[in-house]
Amino acid sequence: LRARDAEVIDAADSIVMPGFVDAHRHAWLSIFRNMGADDAILQQSVAIPELATFLGPDDVYASTLVGLLGAIEAGITTVVDWSDMLVDESYIEATLQAHTDAGLRTVLVQSNVGLESGSAIDRIRPLADRFPSEQALMTIAFGESSLEARDVEALGRDWTAVRQAGLRVHAHAGVIADTPRNISEHTNSGLLGPDVTLLHCSHLSRSDLEAVKASGASVVFTPASEMTRGQGSPPVQELIDIGIRPGLGVDNEIATPGDMFAQLRAAISIQHATLFESKLAGKAGVPQLLGTRDVIRWATVDSAKAIGLGSMVGRLDPGMQADVVVLRSDRANIYPINDPIGAVVWGMDTSNVDSVLVAGQTVLRDGKPVGDTSRARALALEASRRVTARPSGDSGADQVALS
Repeated sequence: LRARDAEVIDAADSIVMPGFVDAHRHAWLSIFRNMGADDAILQQSVAIPELATFLGPDDVYASTLVGLLGAIEAGITTVVDWSDMLVDESYIEATLQAHTDAGLRTVLVQSNVGLESGSAIDRIRPLADRFPSEQALMTIAFGESSLEARDVEALGRDWTAVRQAGLRVHAHAGVIADTPRNISEHTNSGLLGPDVTLLHCSHLSRSDLEAVKASGASVVFTPASEMTRGQGSPPVQELIDIGIRPGLGVDNEIATPGDMFAQLRAAISIQHATLFESKLAGKAGVPQLLGTRDVIRWATVDSAKAIGLGSMVGRLDPGMQADVVVLRSDRANIYPINDPIGAVVWGMDTSNVDSVLVAGQTVLRDGKPVGDTSRARALALEASRRVTARPSGDSGADQVALS
């Protein structure tokens, strides 16, 4: 490539690859990092959307910003950020500002949680009008909080309005065991299609997944979060058998890492463990082990396709957006490099991330963010202290200490 006055990055002793695409995350939960899924408030006492009642707009801004900046430091160049707060416009504006200030590529999914049927589009359409171009760093999508819990006719009306606004649909599906499912009914009604991304899907049957495959809809799962939060083991082998190439996401960092290296290892380890259990049980016809080349596609090109950005990111090809990560391969934690893809999947972590470019702009250089992250850390610490001490009085709930 020839470009006048271009920055030259020395990538000797490095692996250059497409930036990771985190296809599902709740960035507003970032100040609750590492609290652990065994904490009563996170598992039983308070549902995750209710945690928003402890946060003000400033807290949402700080939490979202530090979460997205952490993604950059992990080599993630695209984040699909699911906003599912029962809140007003000030919270949405705080989230939008955090996305703008972070400087990476994002998709803001505005969920319909807590909204009556037919009213969600009224909240989301103004956002879509403000960010109409897919070429922009931020795009808007619609979030269906629970696919199975909604009447098909009501879903059809809401999704028709969403599609008329030109928005993609992201929908939780198969999250809770023993929930009546009608995925085939959704497929037969024409509800599902290539503009739909289904999330988690741990408890969908094979026939459900076959219906998803036939519809052209995409699947994204978040292996580390789903297992630690009791949502069930992701249907990795079922997706492989049916021929669905899924995307990967972090979900939240309450009890799981916020990087894609962890998701790669979780996904491939689940599949390997499942097959080895079958072999130990003496079963015949056990499928092949999932390879590192396949699983690294899940976190890049397949994640990009799953969120509707496959023509822009996920690959290093002429005409694509320059979302690039440079990984140090000369560090002691990974040296010698016997296979570059195997090194990324099995051995690397965030300490190997040297440079990150989003749309051709360097946002991480020599392992350090280009922008000032000290402000984001200070805001996140202040927000954490404020939220920890704050009663949820405005919501009518009992006071709960988060520390």
